[in-house]
Amino acid sequence: MSSTVELTKENFDQTVTDNEFVLIDFWAEWCGPCRQFAPVYEKAAEANPDLVFGKVDTEAQPELAAAFGIQSIPTLMIVRDQVAVFAQPGALPEAALTDVIGQARKLDMDEVRKQIAEQQTQQPQQDDAGQAAQ
Repeated sequence: MSSTVELTKENFDQTVTDNEFVLIDFWAEWCGPCRQFAPVYEKAAEANPDLVFGKVDTEAQPELAAAFGIQSIPTLMIVRDQVAVFAQPGALPEAALTDVIGQARKLDMDEVRKQIAEQQTQQPQQDDAGQAAQ
């Protein structure tokens, strides 16, 4: 049984709202690096049962890929408290993925929100991916 959740435009918002820590793998069936990354991602999901590991098939869910401005796949995104704290294209090796998860776990989300608020007051932005996805 897979320990990852298939994310669609129907369940995406609910999943991100209901869980404080969600990893998202944007992928497609035809993408070689995505297929190489899949077992690494799956293994990380099994090693971190307290976190939600989602997968977005960019072919089946083009609106989600567009909302987050996904340019290349695979792209890994980590969302904590509905804030994207990490987004990086490319298939991460197992050690790098473990490291990224560890760093994201240690983040002080109050500090992150404070930094985001400061950035927004300094430069009013039209619309970022976070708002587009809501």
